[in-house]
Amino acid sequence: MFRKILIANRGEIACRIMRTAKRLGIATVAIYSDADRDAAHVLMADEAYRVGPPPAAQSYLDVSRIIEVCREAGVDAVHPGYGFLSERRAFAEALREAGIGFIGPNPEAIDAMGDKITSKRVAAEAGVSVVPGYLGTIATAEEAVRIADEIGYPVMIKASAGGGGKGMRIAHSAGEVAESVERSRSEAAASFGDDRLFIEKFIVDPRHIEIQVLGDRYGSIVHLGERECSIQRRNQKVLEESPSPFVDAAMRSEMGAQAVALARAVGYDSAGTVEFVVGQDRSFYFLEMNTRLQVEHPVTEFVTGLDLVEEMIRVAAGEPLRYRQEDIRLNGWAIESRICAEDPERGFLPSAGRLDIYRTPDEQSDRLRVDDGVREGDNVPALYDPLIAKLVTYAETRDEAIELQADALDDYAIEGISTNIDFLSDLHRNPKWRSGEFSTALIANEYGARFEPRACAGEELLLRAAVAASAHVAAFYGRMSQSVPIQLAVLCGEARIDLSVTLDDAGATVQLGDRSLSLAADWRSGQPFWRGSIDGAAVRLKISTVDDVITLARRGQRTSLRVLTPRQADLFDRLNASGNAHGTGQLVSPLLGVLVRWMVVEGDRFSAGDPLCVLEAMKMEMVLRAERDGVVTHLDASPGNSIEADAVLMRFA
Repeated sequence: MFRKILIANRGEIACRIMRTAKRLGIATVAIYSDADRDAAHVLMADEAYRVGPPPAAQSYLDVSRIIEVCREAGVDAVHPGYGFLSERRAFAEALREAGIGFIGPNPEAIDAMGDKITSKRVAAEAGVSVVPGYLGTIATAEEAVRIADEIGYPVMIKASAGGGGKGMRIAHSAGEVAESVERSRSEAAASFGDDRLFIEKFIVDPRHIEIQVLGDRYGSIVHLGERECSIQRRNQKVLEESPSPFVDAAMRSEMGAQAVALARAVGYDSAGTVEFVVGQDRSFYFLEMNTRLQVEHPVTEFVTGLDLVEEMIRVAAGEPLRYRQEDIRLNGWAIESRICAEDPERGFLPSAGRLDIYRTPDEQSDRLRVDDGVREGDNVPALYDPLIAKLVTYAETRDEAIELQADALDDYAIEGISTNIDFLSDLHRNPKWRSGEFSTALIANEYGARFEPRACAGEELLLRAAVAASAHVAAFYGRMSQSVPIQLAVLCGEARIDLSVTLDDAGATVQLGDRSLSLAADWRSGQPFWRGSIDGAAVRLKISTVDDVITLARRGQRTSLRVLTPRQADLFDRLNASGNAHGTGQLVSPLLGVLVRWMVVEGDRFSAGDPLCVLEAMKMEMVLRAERDGVVTHLDASPGNSIEADAVLMRFA
């Protein structure tokens, strides 16, 4: 067994690997960029070393510096986690040449599976089903259009070195192919340093199902069942589960056999994942092989009882697999939700900033797990992947695991940055998700480009108004108001609810016309949860207060309520409390990022829908398009500039 290992990563995956290493008695070494100097993974490690400035290319991707740290720290091996250098053959080879172990597959396997074009050829030769397409590199947009015409639409344009949805586009026409090639090539070059593209047929209404494999250096390979990964947005996974509600025992056996055959064909000797695109007729085709630990590996750990990080470490240390295929059993159901720094109500744009409040649900070793790498007060930088944490639940049945997710998300409070928690809460209530009958298009079909929370109305609105009013009185009036009715008006959009609040020893009584509600809670101003009862029924809400606005959230519904005196409410429509919008003659940035290029110059005329510029954030490119016709009068930013959210980019008439 290794004595000391370095984790060449950051965030939640670095912390997750360290937990297993520490359990095994292995000392851990962290690396960090200047942006992560005080990050959780740095403090968790036994030793930590700076590797460079914030940009990943100058820190977490700096192979020579990382190997220098390995030598300085005297480590036996390196675990790369996922992302960054985890699937770089050059990194694995450099470690081999330096006499340092690599906790992952051999460089040759990484190379064979790392190139999407080569991997499909290898898969076909190994007898694995592959998607019809062109297994060559696309040189120009014109060539791409010609090939797409031959394959038949729709087609998928992919980066050969890609992963994580980057450099990937679906095109339904020749025009979309031409535009997508440029976007995909640029994104692939920025993310992977390799702009090669290929094209394949896009399977309509597909599911995305993957098989976890595990191999050792002695030729033994097993599969650990499947993970359902169809709930995606822009080709990036949002929810994962194991097993899949779509896969029966026969299909699992066939998919597993093909995954093992592919792993055996490349001499695979670690944990890896073979991904398949699956038709609604249960046909399946090889998509790619990820030669690393997957983000969603915890769901497999729950249903198999194995620690995949431990298995990777043992194999890398030269131990044989401790399991045969007949030893692998899937028990129960596990679901994972990815909690990300993004704003679903603004089209899922990345978010960054300080975690003013960070409270997680209580972990239960056999039912609920939170894999994270942040603490309250940490800064979430805009430079890296937006994933903050993974919430994983386990139960005997799928329905129970979903309910555990819904409850746990209501107990997860993050303030200071935008997150997708409310969206995830709503998603776990979506009938199609709950039925198990869905495709990778579920989010696009059910939610569109942005999340619009369900409006709060009726009885739920009255209950929230009562909670907001009682919280307001407790925070601003205190015990001096006990037994004295306070007259208030609660505003929510166009709705106005007049009521009175009387504090007493038991809590508060809220009078709404002829109706009286008794509230009891131990909430204090600044606490992120209101847990109590209304007329004896248990109620749990997330709560945040800013001046006279109280925001309450549960079950995917977030409601902002303004609590005023009746006189203030009468005058409110004259107040400019919500701030001023930008002028209609300005193009503003919807996110924190970098301006990549302008597609117009001063004096250009444009029409609604025309592309104006390209922004990059979290390694993803986004085209900003005109919402109406106009003429460019001034460009306020230059390519390469860092752009703040809501910054003016361009003025037009």
